[in-house]
Amino acid sequence: MKTIELKLGERSYDIHVESGLLKKIPSILADQNHGQKWIIISQYNLMELFGFDLMSKLKKEGFECDYITLPIGEAAKSMNEFSRAISQMIEMKCDRSTTILALGGGVVGDVAGFVASSFMRGIEYYQIPTTLLAMVDSSIGGKTGINIAEGKNLVGSIYQPQGVLIDPAILESLPREEVISGLGEVIKYGAIRDVEFLNNISEWLDDIDSFPFEKAVQRACEIKAEIVSLDEREDGLRKLLNFGHTVGHALEAHLGFGRIRHGEAVLLGMKCAGWISEQLGFLSPLENKSLNKIIDKLTLPNVSKVDPNTILSFVKKDKKVRNGILHFVVLDALGKGNTSELVSETLIMNSLKVIR
Repeated sequence: MKTIELKLGERSYDIHVESGLLKKIPSILADQNHGQKWIIISQYNLMELFGFDLMSKLKKEGFECDYITLPIGEAAKSMNEFSRAISQMIEMKCDRSTTILALGGGVVGDVAGFVASSFMRGIEYYQIPTTLLAMVDSSIGGKTGINIAEGKNLVGSIYQPQGVLIDPAILESLPREEVISGLGEVIKYGAIRDVEFLNNISEWLDDIDSFPFEKAVQRACEIKAEIVSLDEREDGLRKLLNFGHTVGHALEAHLGFGRIRHGEAVLLGMKCAGWISEQLGFLSPLENKSLNKIIDKLTLPNVSKVDPNTILSFVKKDKKVRNGILHFVVLDALGKGNTSELVSETLIMNSLKVIR
């Protein structure tokens, strides 16, 4: 088992990565079971695939366990579903000792984490990600949140889990397009922090059927843990994790949450960010071409009909806008991310031509 420590003082925790780990969760959590109620927050299809078996194993090991399901897709990340989950926990007689297990992708992790941060002013929770996207990104670092009509993740908190339990073997049971979407976030890590990793990804993508997901997940988690350990609250370095996300989130909001996969939107956003980096003289034309060559190894959706003005309106509401200034993530070189306050509205609108 690969264990990566995310170092945050008293709130430090481990990220465990191992194929087959799902079966070991009761033994891994045994020392944390003190007779409290454990609640699995998931989706019903995931409960059928993994959850009911996990719950059965937990009960056999003496855990008092129940579950709550959320709807599929971004519809789960709403104030109504958040409120419904809280109400169910009260009905189940949960209290401040209750521990949540977030079993699912980024949507489940975001909602379950926000529930954990809010219920009785905060209870413990663990992340058990079931998508590549969640394994390498959203399950790590404590970001939780829900969507509102004005934009994605505009309501939420930073609330760290007690641990992250990752079983890459789960990916074998997921639709291929869902796995490929998650590669957007994997590529991001190489682009902003590790050019050698980026080059490895490029080679691995030449034979997607043999892609070493466990190895890729481990390295991505190491990079994420390193960055969050140095900057938990996104005051500086952690902003780099938003590479491709400014335009990506705007595409999701414009096209409708769930109409384009998050990883796909981030990949398109990275193409725009690469072009902007080149226009500002940060990234060489050759390196931007290399970045696009890697991204283009994946199948991306057609977004030719997006409206630049609508995209810009969502960008203006982005969380990375502070005091009216957009802190846009650019590349100084492949493997070296940075932020810039020089990215104008015109540059953003013109960058859309590389994806339309």
